[in-house]
Amino acid sequence: MKTKQVSRAEMQKRVAHFKDLRASKQAFLDSLIPGHEREIFNVIGRGVTEDATLNPAITDARDFNVAMVHAAPGKGAALHAHPTVEVFFAMSGRWSVYWGDKGEQGIFLEQWDTISVPPGVMRGFRNAGTEDAYLLAMLGGTDAGRVVWSPDVLEKAKKTGLSLDKKGNLVSVRT
Repeated sequence: MKTKQVSRAEMQKRVAHFKDLRASKQAFLDSLIPGHEREIFNVIGRGVTEDATLNPAITDARDFNVAMVHAAPGKGAALHAHPTVEVFFAMSGRWSVYWGDKGEQGIFLEQWDTISVPPGVMRGFRNAGTEDAYLLAMLGGTDAGRVVWSPDVLEKAKKTGLSLDKKGNLVSVRT
């Protein structure tokens, strides 16, 4: 392989300083369902974010996407699936990752623990600790596809006033 020279200005476009990241509290369809409130930071690529305004800090998402999740105790993502592998890395705190069509199986991650969830598996996660915590989520693929929500989540989300448009982006259905 021939090596490539990259300028400092080019590399600066590939740096995500945490202090400069903008979070969305409404990045996904489940975000208004009690117990699923959280902040999402798109670091590399848009991933599967349903908030069309949440742009990533690093746009060149070749072969993977990275997001950070910030959640209070007891909060996290509802049951969903992806067409790609999803890797969770506990940056702080204690997290419960659960899976199965009804979330009937689960495992705890302590700080620095990692789990890789296969494509097509219904999964969710929540902060199982006593303090706010951060979780790193990585999705395989340059285009990570769209979220597939559990039917139960779709029904609950409709009651909060959120829905998805034909492109898979969040829209308010409240009048």
